[in-house]
Amino acid sequence: MEAQTKTAPSGTATFKEALKFWTKLGFISFGGPAGQISIMHQEVVERRKWIGENQFLRALNFCMLLPGPEAQQLATYIGWRLHGTWGGIAAGSLFVIPSIFVMLLLSYLAVAHIDIPAVAAAFYGIQPVVVAVVVEAVLRIGKKALKHRLLYGFAALAFVAIFIFKVPFPYIVAAAAIGGLLMQRPMPEVFCKGQIDPQTRECRIEVESTAGQNNTRPSIGHVARVFAVCLALWAIPMGVIWMWRGGGDTLTQIGLFFTKAAFVTFGGAYAVLSYITDVAVSSGWLSTQQMLIGLGLAESTPGPLIMVTQYAGFLAAWNLPGGLAPLTAGVLGALLTTYVTFLPCFFFIFAGAPFIEAMAGNQRLQAALTGVTAAVVGVVLNLAVWFGHKVILPNGGLDIFAMVSAVVSLALLQKFHFPIHYLVPIGAAAGVIWKLFI
Repeated sequence: MEAQTKTAPSGTATFKEALKFWTKLGFISFGGPAGQISIMHQEVVERRKWIGENQFLRALNFCMLLPGPEAQQLATYIGWRLHGTWGGIAAGSLFVIPSIFVMLLLSYLAVAHIDIPAVAAAFYGIQPVVVAVVVEAVLRIGKKALKHRLLYGFAALAFVAIFIFKVPFPYIVAAAAIGGLLMQRPMPEVFCKGQIDPQTRECRIEVESTAGQNNTRPSIGHVARVFAVCLALWAIPMGVIWMWRGGGDTLTQIGLFFTKAAFVTFGGAYAVLSYITDVAVSSGWLSTQQMLIGLGLAESTPGPLIMVTQYAGFLAAWNLPGGLAPLTAGVLGALLTTYVTFLPCFFFIFAGAPFIEAMAGNQRLQAALTGVTAAVVGVVLNLAVWFGHKVILPNGGLDIFAMVSAVVSLALLQKFHFPIHYLVPIGAAAGVIWKLFI
Protein backbone atom coordinates (compact mmCIF):
# COMPACT_ATOMS: atom_id res chain seq x y z
CA MET A 1 0.00 0.00 0.00
CA GLU A 2 1.24 3.38 -0.99
CA ALA A 3 -0.14 6.78 -0.09
CA GLN A 4 0.04 9.61 -2.58
CA THR A 5 -1.05 13.21 -2.30
CA LYS A 6 -3.39 14.85 -4.76
CA THR A 7 -4.79 18.31 -5.02
CA ALA A 8 -8.01 18.59 -3.05
CA PRO A 9 -11.11 19.74 -4.88
CA SER A 10 -11.72 22.22 -2.11
CA GLY A 11 -12.35 25.93 -2.28
CA THR A 12 -11.03 28.42 0.22
CA ALA A 13 -13.29 29.18 3.16
CA THR A 14 -12.59 32.25 5.24
CA PHE A 15 -13.50 32.12 8.91
CA LYS A 16 -16.24 34.71 8.30
CA GLU A 17 -17.75 32.66 5.46
CA ALA A 18 -17.67 29.55 7.61
CA LEU A 19 -19.38 31.36 10.50
CA LYS A 20 -22.20 32.43 8.19
CA PHE A 21 -22.67 28.86 6.99
CA TRP A 22 -22.62 27.27 10.46
CA THR A 23 -25.11 29.86 11.70
CA LYS A 24 -27.41 29.12 8.77
CA LEU A 25 -27.02 25.38 9.32
CA GLY A 26 -28.10 25.72 12.94
CA PHE A 27 -31.45 27.12 11.79
CA ILE A 28 -32.15 24.72 8.89
CA SER A 29 -30.76 21.42 10.25
CA PHE A 30 -34.06 19.53 10.28
CA GLY A 31 -34.40 15.82 9.58
CA GLY A 32 -32.29 14.32 12.35
CA PRO A 33 -28.70 13.17 11.80
CA ALA A 34 -29.36 11.74 8.34
CA GLY A 35 -30.89 14.95 7.06
CA GLN A 36 -28.26 17.12 8.75
CA ILE A 37 -25.40 15.08 7.33
CA SER A 38 -27.03 15.29 3.93
CA ILE A 39 -27.23 19.09 4.16
CA MET A 40 -23.57 19.33 5.19
CA HIS A 41 -22.46 17.05 2.36
CA GLN A 42 -24.45 19.00 -0.19
CA GLU A 43 -23.17 22.37 1.01
CA VAL A 44 -19.59 21.71 2.17
CA VAL A 45 -18.50 19.08 -0.37
CA GLU A 46 -20.66 19.47 -3.47
CA ARG A 47 -21.55 23.16 -3.57
CA ARG A 48 -18.81 25.07 -1.73
CA LYS A 49 -16.05 22.44 -2.18
CA TRP A 50 -14.42 23.34 1.14
CA ILE A 51 -13.32 19.74 1.73
CA GLY A 52 -13.11 16.67 -0.49
CA GLU A 53 -15.37 13.62 -0.62
CA ASN A 54 -12.85 11.34 1.09
CA GLN A 55 -12.22 13.87 3.85
CA PHE A 56 -15.96 14.13 4.48
CA LEU A 57 -16.48 10.36 4.59
CA ARG A 58 -13.43 9.91 6.81
CA ALA A 59 -14.81 12.46 9.26
CA LEU A 60 -18.29 10.93 9.11
CA ASN A 61 -16.99 7.42 9.75
CA PHE A 62 -15.04 8.60 12.78
CA CYS A 63 -18.03 10.48 14.19
CA MET A 64 -20.28 7.44 13.71
CA LEU A 65 -17.94 5.46 15.95
CA LEU A 66 -18.23 7.98 18.80
CA PRO A 67 -20.89 8.29 21.47
CA GLY A 68 -23.03 11.38 21.09
CA PRO A 69 -24.72 13.21 18.20
CA GLU A 70 -22.76 12.37 15.06
CA ALA A 71 -24.05 15.31 13.01
CA GLN A 72 -22.93 17.88 15.58
CA GLN A 73 -19.59 16.11 15.89
CA LEU A 74 -19.23 16.09 12.11
CA ALA A 75 -19.82 19.84 12.02
CA THR A 76 -17.21 20.26 14.76
CA TYR A 77 -14.75 18.06 12.82
CA ILE A 78 -15.22 20.01 9.58
CA GLY A 79 -14.89 23.33 11.44
CA TRP A 80 -11.69 22.05 13.08
CA ARG A 81 -10.40 20.80 9.71
CA LEU A 82 -10.94 24.21 8.15
CA HIS A 83 -9.96 26.62 10.92
CA GLY A 84 -8.50 24.72 13.85
CA THR A 85 -9.82 24.66 17.41
CA TRP A 86 -11.77 27.91 17.18
CA GLY A 87 -13.30 26.75 13.91
CA GLY A 88 -14.43 23.54 15.58
CA ILE A 89 -15.84 25.39 18.59
CA ALA A 90 -17.74 27.78 16.32
CA ALA A 91 -19.15 25.03 14.10
CA GLY A 92 -20.16 22.72 16.93
CA SER A 93 -21.68 25.51 19.02
CA LEU A 94 -23.59 27.25 16.23
CA PHE A 95 -25.00 23.89 15.17
CA VAL A 96 -26.68 23.62 18.58
CA ILE A 97 -27.37 27.18 19.80
CA PRO A 98 -30.55 27.85 17.75
CA SER A 99 -32.10 24.59 18.90
CA ILE A 100 -31.32 25.46 22.54
CA PHE A 101 -33.63 28.47 22.41
CA VAL A 102 -36.26 26.70 20.31
CA MET A 103 -36.36 23.73 22.70
CA LEU A 104 -36.51 26.03 25.73
CA LEU A 105 -39.61 27.67 24.31
CA LEU A 106 -41.21 24.40 23.25
CA SER A 107 -40.41 22.76 26.59
CA TYR A 108 -42.18 25.61 28.36
CA LEU A 109 -45.17 25.30 26.02
CA ALA A 110 -45.21 21.54 26.59
CA VAL A 111 -45.71 21.94 30.34
CA ALA A 112 -47.61 25.23 30.48
CA HIS A 113 -49.62 25.39 27.24
CA ILE A 114 -49.72 21.83 25.93
CA ASP A 115 -53.30 22.04 24.63
CA ILE A 116 -52.86 24.84 22.06
CA PRO A 117 -54.40 23.33 18.87
CA ALA A 118 -52.37 25.39 16.41
CA VAL A 119 -49.07 24.33 17.99
CA ALA A 120 -50.00 20.65 17.88
CA ALA A 121 -51.18 20.98 14.28
CA ALA A 122 -47.94 22.66 13.18
CA PHE A 123 -45.85 19.83 14.66
CA TYR A 124 -48.16 17.33 13.00
CA GLY A 125 -47.53 18.95 9.62
CA ILE A 126 -43.76 19.01 10.02
CA GLN A 127 -43.34 15.31 10.78
CA PRO A 128 -44.07 13.87 7.30
CA VAL A 129 -41.68 16.43 5.82
CA VAL A 130 -39.00 15.12 8.16
CA VAL A 131 -39.75 11.57 6.98
CA ALA A 132 -39.06 12.71 3.41
CA VAL A 133 -35.83 14.44 4.45
CA VAL A 134 -34.55 11.25 6.11
CA VAL A 135 -35.50 9.05 3.13
CA GLU A 136 -33.79 11.47 0.74
CA ALA A 137 -30.69 11.35 2.93
CA VAL A 138 -30.64 7.54 2.80
CA LEU A 139 -30.74 7.70 -1.00
CA ARG A 140 -28.01 10.35 -1.15
CA ILE A 141 -25.62 8.66 1.30
CA GLY A 142 -26.30 5.24 -0.21
CA LYS A 143 -25.44 6.51 -3.69
CA LYS A 144 -22.08 7.75 -2.42
CA ALA A 145 -21.20 4.83 -0.14
CA LEU A 146 -22.56 1.72 -1.89
CA LYS A 147 -20.34 1.30 -4.94
CA HIS A 148 -20.46 -2.52 -5.07
CA ARG A 149 -22.94 -5.34 -4.45
CA LEU A 150 -20.91 -6.48 -1.47
CA LEU A 151 -21.39 -3.10 0.19
CA TYR A 152 -25.12 -3.38 -0.45
CA GLY A 153 -24.84 -6.64 1.47
CA PHE A 154 -23.16 -4.84 4.37
CA ALA A 155 -26.01 -2.32 4.43
CA ALA A 156 -28.68 -5.02 4.21
CA LEU A 157 -27.15 -7.06 7.03
CA ALA A 158 -26.90 -3.96 9.20
CA PHE A 159 -30.55 -3.13 8.55
CA VAL A 160 -31.71 -6.67 9.38
CA ALA A 161 -29.53 -6.76 12.49
CA ILE A 162 -30.87 -3.53 13.97
CA PHE A 163 -34.46 -3.67 12.65
CA ILE A 164 -35.30 -7.33 13.29
CA PHE A 165 -32.81 -8.55 15.87
CA LYS A 166 -32.30 -5.24 17.73
CA VAL A 167 -28.52 -5.66 17.71
CA PRO A 168 -26.90 -2.70 19.52
CA PHE A 169 -25.33 -0.18 17.18
CA PRO A 170 -21.73 -0.53 18.54
CA TYR A 171 -21.80 -4.25 17.69
CA ILE A 172 -22.92 -3.48 14.14
CA VAL A 173 -20.09 -0.97 13.76
CA ALA A 174 -17.53 -3.44 15.10
CA ALA A 175 -18.78 -6.25 12.83
CA ALA A 176 -18.73 -3.98 9.76
CA ALA A 177 -15.19 -2.81 10.53
CA ILE A 178 -13.98 -6.39 10.95
CA GLY A 179 -15.76 -7.37 7.74
CA GLY A 180 -14.00 -4.58 5.87
CA LEU A 181 -10.63 -5.69 7.21
CA LEU A 182 -11.23 -9.33 6.28
CA MET A 183 -12.47 -8.57 2.77
CA GLN A 184 -9.85 -6.02 1.72
CA ARG A 185 -7.36 -8.62 0.46
CA PRO A 186 -9.69 -10.89 -1.55
CA MET A 187 -11.65 -7.90 -2.90
CA PRO A 188 -9.32 -4.87 -2.94
CA GLU A 189 -11.33 -3.25 -5.74
CA VAL A 190 -14.21 -2.79 -3.27
CA PHE A 191 -12.31 -1.44 -0.30
CA CYS A 192 -9.47 0.45 -1.96
CA LYS A 193 -10.01 4.21 -1.77
CA GLY A 194 -7.33 4.82 -4.37
CA GLN A 195 -5.99 2.89 -7.36
CA ILE A 196 -4.99 -0.78 -7.51
CA ASP A 197 -1.61 -1.61 -8.98
CA PRO A 198 -2.40 -4.13 -11.77
CA GLN A 199 0.79 -6.11 -11.09
CA THR A 200 1.04 -6.21 -7.30
CA ARG A 201 -2.70 -5.60 -6.64
CA GLU A 202 -1.65 -3.24 -3.88
CA CYS A 203 -3.78 -0.23 -3.12
CA ARG A 204 -2.34 3.22 -3.79
CA ILE A 205 -4.32 5.79 -1.84
CA GLU A 206 -4.40 9.37 -3.00
CA VAL A 207 -4.67 11.57 0.07
CA GLU A 208 -6.30 14.92 -0.61
CA SER A 209 -4.05 17.87 0.02
CA THR A 210 -4.73 19.70 3.28
CA ALA A 211 -2.89 22.85 2.28
CA GLY A 212 -4.56 25.82 3.89
CA GLN A 213 -6.35 23.61 6.41
CA ASN A 214 -5.63 22.84 10.05
CA ASN A 215 -2.89 20.21 10.40
CA THR A 216 -2.55 19.56 14.14
CA ARG A 217 -0.04 16.78 14.76
CA PRO A 218 -1.36 13.84 16.80
CA SER A 219 0.38 13.19 20.11
CA ILE A 220 -0.34 11.94 23.62
CA GLY A 221 0.56 15.39 24.91
CA HIS A 222 -2.10 16.95 22.70
CA VAL A 223 -4.72 14.51 24.01
CA ALA A 224 -3.68 15.25 27.61
CA ARG A 225 -4.02 19.00 27.08
CA VAL A 226 -7.45 18.67 25.51
CA PHE A 227 -8.56 16.37 28.34
CA ALA A 228 -7.33 18.76 31.02
CA VAL A 229 -9.16 21.73 29.49
CA CYS A 230 -12.41 19.81 29.04
CA LEU A 231 -12.21 18.37 32.56
CA ALA A 232 -11.81 21.86 34.00
CA LEU A 233 -14.71 23.17 31.90
CA TRP A 234 -16.88 20.39 33.34
CA ALA A 235 -15.66 20.46 36.95
CA ILE A 236 -15.99 24.22 37.55
CA PRO A 237 -19.74 24.61 36.84
CA MET A 238 -20.56 21.24 38.38
CA GLY A 239 -18.59 22.17 41.51
CA VAL A 240 -20.45 25.48 41.79
CA ILE A 241 -23.82 23.74 41.49
CA TRP A 242 -22.81 21.08 44.01
CA MET A 243 -21.78 23.69 46.58
CA TRP A 244 -24.89 25.80 45.92
CA ARG A 245 -27.57 23.08 45.77
CA GLY A 246 -25.99 20.02 47.39
CA GLY A 247 -25.33 16.55 46.05
CA GLY A 248 -28.94 15.35 46.25
CA ASP A 249 -30.54 18.27 44.42
CA THR A 250 -32.19 17.72 41.04
CA LEU A 251 -29.79 20.06 39.22
CA THR A 252 -26.75 18.21 40.57
CA GLN A 253 -28.23 14.83 39.71
CA ILE A 254 -29.14 16.05 36.23
CA GLY A 255 -25.56 17.18 35.62
CA LEU A 256 -24.07 13.89 36.79
CA PHE A 257 -26.53 11.65 34.98
CA PHE A 258 -26.36 13.37 31.60
CA THR A 259 -22.56 13.50 31.80
CA LYS A 260 -22.60 9.73 32.14
CA ALA A 261 -25.17 9.42 29.35
CA ALA A 262 -22.95 11.47 27.02
CA PHE A 263 -20.33 8.71 27.13
CA VAL A 264 -22.71 5.82 26.38
CA THR A 265 -24.94 7.32 23.67
CA PHE A 266 -23.70 5.07 20.87
CA GLY A 267 -26.20 4.92 18.06
CA GLY A 268 -27.67 8.37 18.56
CA ALA A 269 -30.81 9.61 20.26
CA TYR A 270 -32.97 6.57 19.55
CA ALA A 271 -30.42 4.12 20.87
CA VAL A 272 -30.12 5.93 24.20
CA LEU A 273 -33.75 7.02 24.55
CA SER A 274 -34.86 3.93 26.47
CA TYR A 275 -31.93 4.29 28.89
CA ILE A 276 -32.69 7.95 29.57
CA THR A 277 -36.42 7.27 29.87
CA ASP A 278 -35.91 4.48 32.40
CA VAL A 279 -33.76 6.65 34.65
CA ALA A 280 -35.85 9.80 34.23
CA VAL A 281 -39.15 8.05 34.94
CA SER A 282 -37.82 6.02 37.87
CA SER A 283 -36.32 9.21 39.35
CA GLY A 284 -39.68 10.98 39.12
CA TRP A 285 -38.34 13.61 36.74
CA LEU A 286 -41.06 13.12 34.11
CA SER A 287 -43.52 10.56 32.75
CA THR A 288 -43.10 8.22 29.81
CA GLN A 289 -45.75 10.18 27.90
CA GLN A 290 -43.88 13.42 28.51
CA MET A 291 -40.69 11.81 27.20
CA LEU A 292 -42.49 10.81 24.00
CA ILE A 293 -43.70 14.38 23.57
CA GLY A 294 -40.10 15.54 23.98
CA LEU A 295 -38.93 13.20 21.25
CA GLY A 296 -41.60 14.57 18.95
CA LEU A 297 -40.42 18.12 19.67
CA ALA A 298 -36.79 17.18 19.02
CA GLU A 299 -37.83 15.51 15.75
CA SER A 300 -39.63 18.63 14.61
CA THR A 301 -37.01 21.28 15.41
CA PRO A 302 -33.57 22.11 14.00
CA GLY A 303 -30.54 20.66 15.72
CA PRO A 304 -29.52 17.20 16.93
CA LEU A 305 -32.18 14.71 18.01
CA ILE A 306 -30.24 14.34 21.25
CA MET A 307 -31.73 17.72 22.19
CA VAL A 308 -34.49 15.58 23.67
CA THR A 309 -32.16 15.43 26.67
CA GLN A 310 -32.51 19.20 27.12
CA TYR A 311 -36.27 18.75 27.23
CA ALA A 312 -35.84 16.02 29.84
CA GLY A 313 -33.57 18.26 31.90
CA PHE A 314 -36.08 21.13 31.71
CA LEU A 315 -39.00 18.98 32.86
CA ALA A 316 -36.96 17.29 35.58
CA ALA A 317 -36.02 20.61 37.16
CA TRP A 318 -39.50 22.08 36.52
CA ASN A 319 -41.20 19.16 38.29
CA LEU A 320 -38.65 19.04 41.14
CA PRO A 321 -37.47 22.66 41.50
CA GLY A 322 -36.12 22.29 45.05
CA GLY A 323 -37.38 25.67 46.25
CA LEU A 324 -36.62 27.58 43.05
CA ALA A 325 -39.32 28.99 40.79
CA PRO A 326 -40.26 26.20 38.34
CA LEU A 327 -39.36 28.27 35.27
CA THR A 328 -35.99 29.26 36.75
CA ALA A 329 -35.22 25.68 37.71
CA GLY A 330 -36.36 24.44 34.30
CA VAL A 331 -34.14 26.85 32.38
CA LEU A 332 -31.13 26.01 34.56
CA GLY A 333 -31.80 22.28 34.18
CA ALA A 334 -32.11 22.59 30.41
CA LEU A 335 -28.92 24.61 29.97
CA LEU A 336 -26.93 22.35 32.31
CA THR A 337 -28.14 19.24 30.51
CA THR A 338 -27.16 20.65 27.13
CA TYR A 339 -23.75 21.74 28.40
CA VAL A 340 -22.74 18.37 29.86
CA THR A 341 -24.20 16.52 26.87
CA PHE A 342 -22.14 18.36 24.25
CA LEU A 343 -18.90 19.13 26.11
CA PRO A 344 -17.61 15.54 25.65
CA CYS A 345 -18.31 15.85 21.91
CA PHE A 346 -15.70 18.59 21.59
CA PHE A 347 -13.22 16.46 23.56
CA PHE A 348 -13.71 13.45 21.26
CA ILE A 349 -13.16 15.53 18.11
CA PHE A 350 -10.26 17.71 19.24
CA ALA A 351 -8.43 14.75 20.79
CA GLY A 352 -9.13 12.14 18.11
CA ALA A 353 -9.37 13.99 14.79
CA PRO A 354 -5.60 14.56 14.40
CA PHE A 355 -5.03 10.80 14.65
CA ILE A 356 -7.73 10.06 12.06
CA GLU A 357 -6.25 12.59 9.61
CA ALA A 358 -2.73 11.25 10.18
CA MET A 359 -3.91 7.77 9.20
CA ALA A 360 -5.72 8.97 6.06
CA GLY A 361 -3.45 6.89 3.82
CA ASN A 362 -3.72 3.70 5.90
CA GLN A 363 -5.52 1.16 3.72
CA ARG A 364 -6.52 -1.09 6.63
CA LEU A 365 -8.20 1.84 8.35
CA GLN A 366 -9.88 2.83 5.09
CA ALA A 367 -11.11 -0.73 4.52
CA ALA A 368 -12.59 -0.88 8.01
CA LEU A 369 -14.25 2.50 7.62
CA THR A 370 -15.60 1.55 4.19
CA GLY A 371 -17.37 -1.36 5.84
CA VAL A 372 -18.69 0.94 8.55
CA THR A 373 -19.95 3.48 6.00
CA ALA A 374 -21.91 0.79 4.17
CA ALA A 375 -23.41 -0.48 7.42
CA VAL A 376 -24.40 3.05 8.41
CA VAL A 377 -26.63 3.22 5.33
CA GLY A 378 -28.58 0.27 6.71
CA VAL A 379 -28.77 1.83 10.16
CA VAL A 380 -30.09 5.12 8.79
CA LEU A 381 -32.58 3.18 6.66
CA ASN A 382 -33.82 1.61 9.88
CA LEU A 383 -34.35 5.11 11.26
CA ALA A 384 -36.29 6.11 8.15
CA VAL A 385 -38.53 3.03 8.35
CA TRP A 386 -39.10 3.43 12.09
CA PHE A 387 -39.96 7.10 11.82
CA GLY A 388 -42.03 6.62 8.66
CA HIS A 389 -44.08 3.89 10.33
CA LYS A 390 -44.63 6.11 13.36
CA VAL A 391 -45.82 9.08 11.28
CA ILE A 392 -47.64 7.48 8.33
CA LEU A 393 -49.09 4.44 10.14
CA PRO A 394 -49.85 5.77 13.63
CA ASN A 395 -51.65 3.23 15.83
CA GLY A 396 -51.83 0.81 12.90
CA GLY A 397 -53.97 3.05 10.67
CA LEU A 398 -53.00 4.94 7.53
CA ASP A 399 -52.66 8.72 7.88
CA ILE A 400 -53.60 10.00 4.42
CA PHE A 401 -52.29 13.52 5.02
CA ALA A 402 -48.93 12.25 6.30
CA MET A 403 -48.53 9.83 3.40
CA VAL A 404 -49.34 12.42 0.72
CA SER A 405 -47.22 15.09 2.40
CA ALA A 406 -44.22 12.75 2.72
CA VAL A 407 -44.44 11.64 -0.93
CA VAL A 408 -44.81 15.20 -2.24
CA SER A 409 -41.97 16.41 -0.01
CA LEU A 410 -39.68 13.61 -1.20
CA ALA A 411 -40.47 14.44 -4.82
CA LEU A 412 -39.70 18.11 -4.22
CA LEU A 413 -36.39 17.20 -2.56
CA GLN A 414 -35.33 14.57 -5.10
CA LYS A 415 -36.52 16.04 -8.38
CA PHE A 416 -36.44 19.77 -7.77
CA HIS A 417 -33.92 20.10 -4.90
CA PHE A 418 -36.42 22.23 -3.00
CA PRO A 419 -34.72 23.94 0.00
CA ILE A 420 -35.45 22.21 3.30
CA HIS A 421 -35.72 25.46 5.23
CA TYR A 422 -38.66 26.43 3.00
CA LEU A 423 -40.23 22.98 2.94
CA VAL A 424 -40.46 22.62 6.73
CA PRO A 425 -42.56 25.76 7.40
CA ILE A 426 -44.76 24.89 4.40
CA GLY A 427 -45.36 21.51 6.01
CA ALA A 428 -46.21 23.19 9.32
CA ALA A 429 -48.71 25.49 7.61
CA ALA A 430 -50.26 22.54 5.77
CA GLY A 431 -50.66 20.72 9.08
CA VAL A 432 -52.45 23.69 10.64
CA ILE A 433 -54.79 24.00 7.65
CA TRP A 434 -55.53 20.27 7.61
CA LYS A 435 -56.17 19.96 11.33
CA LEU A 436 -58.02 23.20 11.98
CA PHE A 437 -59.83 24.04 8.75
CA ILE A 438 -60.52 20.77 6.89
